[in-house]
Amino acid sequence: MSFIGLTGNMAKIVVTDGMSDDAVSLLEKKGHNVTLKSFTEQELAEGCLSEFDAIIVRSATKITDKVLHSTGDKLRVIGRAGVGVDNIDLKVASESGIIVVNAPLASTQSVVELTISHLLASIRNLPKSDRSLRSGKWEKKQMVGTELSGKSLGLIGFGRIAQGVGMVARSMGMEIHAYDPYLPPKVAKSQNTKLHKDVDSLFRTCTHISVHCNLTDETYHLVNYERMNLMPGKSRLGLKCGNHIVNCARGGIIDEAGLLNALNEGIITSAALDVFEQEPVKPSNELISHPNFHGTPHIGAATIEAQRRVGIDIANNVMRALDGKNVKSTVNSHLL
Repeated sequence: MSFIGLTGNMAKIVVTDGMSDDAVSLLEKKGHNVTLKSFTEQELAEGCLSEFDAIIVRSATKITDKVLHSTGDKLRVIGRAGVGVDNIDLKVASESGIIVVNAPLASTQSVVELTISHLLASIRNLPKSDRSLRSGKWEKKQMVGTELSGKSLGLIGFGRIAQGVGMVARSMGMEIHAYDPYLPPKVAKSQNTKLHKDVDSLFRTCTHISVHCNLTDETYHLVNYERMNLMPGKSRLGLKCGNHIVNCARGGIIDEAGLLNALNEGIITSAALDVFEQEPVKPSNELISHPNFHGTPHIGAATIEAQRRVGIDIANNVMRALDGKNVKSTVNSHLL
C-alpha cells in the first residue's frame, strides 16, 4: 500500500503511549510530523485520529472497532510498540485496509530476564522476606525455599521468549517441557525440550509453569483451577517443592479467581504475575494481597535497552509500511 499523495514523503504520525527520544528523532529526521499525545476513550471514539496517517501505541491505548470506524479514510498504519496486539481490533482494521505492524524482537531479552527473576523470587521467598524484614521481623526459619535445579519447568507457548527462558532455566539445572500446538516438533527437540501434545500433560508433569502465549479465544483462562490442581508438587526425584506459576505474557490467560482459590487451598505455593485480566489492577483485587503472591505492573519490556529497541524497530516498521514496502512483522497480512 503506497502513500502517493502525501506531501512528499511526510506523514502525520501520532504516538499515544510514549516512545524513546531516539525513535521520535528518527521519524522526524525522515520528514514526518510526529505528535506525542494521549487520548481518552471518548476522544478516540469521536474521531480524534482522523487527521493522522499512522498511530503508534503500546498496551494502554485500545484501538477498538468504535475507534476504527471513527477514523475516516486517512489512517493507514497502526504500529504496536511491543508484541501483543490484543488491544487492537485486527478484523476491523483489516476490513478498513489498515496495516498493523509490531516489534516482536525488541523486548525478548527483557521479558526473559523478568520471568527468571519472578521464578527465583518465588522459590526463595524474596518478596515475603522483604515484607517481613520491613515490618521488623527476622523470620529466617520461615523463609526456607527450594532450588530451580532438578525441577521441571513447563512453558506454555514456545516462541522466542519461552525459548530464552528455557535456555536460562536449563543452565540452572531445570528440565524443560513445553506445550505449543503450532510448534514443529523438531524445534523443541533441537533445544532439548520435551513437547507435550496436550496442555493437561504439561501440568501433570511440571512443578513450575511459565506462560508465553498470546491471548486469544483459545488461550483465555487456559490456566484454570482444574489444571493447577493437576500439578504434582514434587520434583521428579520426589522432593516436595510445591507448585509455582509465573505469567509475563498476557492477562486473561490465567483465571485469576481460580488462581486465588488455588493459593488459598495450598494447591499453588506461589504465583507471580506481571500482567492481569484488568489493568491497572484495582486495590480491591484479593490476589495482590495474598501472602504467597507477588507482582509487577506490566513491566516486562520496561528496560532502557528494550524501550530504545522497541521504539527504533516500530518507527522503522511504520515508515516501511507507509512507503508501501513489505514489513515482516505485519500482524494482519493474512486478513488484508
